[in-house]
Amino acid sequence: MLFGLLVMGCAVPAVAVPPVVTAVRCPDGGVQPQAAIDSGGKIHLIYLKGEDGKCDVFYVTSVDGARTWGKALRVNSQPGAAIATGTVRGAQIALGKGGRPHVAWMGSSVAEPKAPGDATPMLYTRMNDAGDGFEAQRNVITKAAGLDGGGAVAADPDSDRVAVAWHAPIPGERGEENRTVFYALSNDGGRTFAPEVNAVSTKTGACGCCGMRAVFTPSGVDFLYRDVAGEDRSMRVAEIAGTSSVAGPVLQAWAIKTCPMSTAALTRVGPRVLAAWETAGQVQFEVIGERGAPVIAPGKGNNRKHPALAVNKAGDVLLAWSEGTAWKRGGSVHWQVYDRSFRPVADGRGMKPDLAVWSLPTAVATPDGGFVVIY
Repeated sequence: MLFGLLVMGCAVPAVAVPPVVTAVRCPDGGVQPQAAIDSGGKIHLIYLKGEDGKCDVFYVTSVDGARTWGKALRVNSQPGAAIATGTVRGAQIALGKGGRPHVAWMGSSVAEPKAPGDATPMLYTRMNDAGDGFEAQRNVITKAAGLDGGGAVAADPDSDRVAVAWHAPIPGERGEENRTVFYALSNDGGRTFAPEVNAVSTKTGACGCCGMRAVFTPSGVDFLYRDVAGEDRSMRVAEIAGTSSVAGPVLQAWAIKTCPMSTAALTRVGPRVLAAWETAGQVQFEVIGERGAPVIAPGKGNNRKHPALAVNKAGDVLLAWSEGTAWKRGGSVHWQVYDRSFRPVADGRGMKPDLAVWSLPTAVATPDGGFVVIY
């Protein structure tokens, strides 16, 4: 919003008013919130609650910008089927055709049904046709077992396509260098899924305990994941266009020998896809395919991780992230607003000090042009 004033007959230059950012704790003492907002402005939120290694996924909505929340529904049909430990294996949500919520997550040690060989399942469910609960959880892995880091879900709001993705070793192989991204595709709104296929056309490896993201694009699906190449673990995009897969661009390399247990963010605004990720204690974002220097979070933080992105109707971008977290230790959540040219907005920076153990931020842009950060 721009405004100008006339003082003593002299025009005062217009001043940009930063979008309002509202930061709220996850309801019900939950952790690892993941939010999506529909065309009507309703926020759809999932979160984890319960024992770290055997917790539940809950779903709530808000129609007043996260000031109040409706009744919580348990998403998983079997108690204790999700994992909060490590902050990388939790659930993700995507809104599909008609605003239907689709949820996927890495199953816990007790989760059923198992993947082949009694392996960890990649679980999926969707809101039922009545809109008052979720269908029974299903495993979508038919052959590519070996899930460790979290998977991803994407849904196309303009069609019946839904994709569930994860990374695992190529069947018959071992080692991170032999991991790749697999995805199972549904063309009937999540009612059924085809057997999984490899989303990466070349051998890039996949960092075992890192999370990943997926989003539908005008031409297909993009997957954001961390690869493995010698002592580099780079953020990379795999792109599906029609039936062709491409090992897309490396967004940023990181010379590190061990898995950093990182998560990432991926969001689409019209034809553009924005990605955010962690490298060496810093977080940054860029538009995929519009290569240039990534936009780096301001200042020097304390082990910045777990970025989240949201873009409002004016094109302003909010980047949120965690700081100071570690194994079984909480931290703080921070954010910075950028204008549509990716310049930091004055007074667009903030923080909250009470991020819970195993948690991270999520963010949405509201119809009034503001942002909500939920942590």
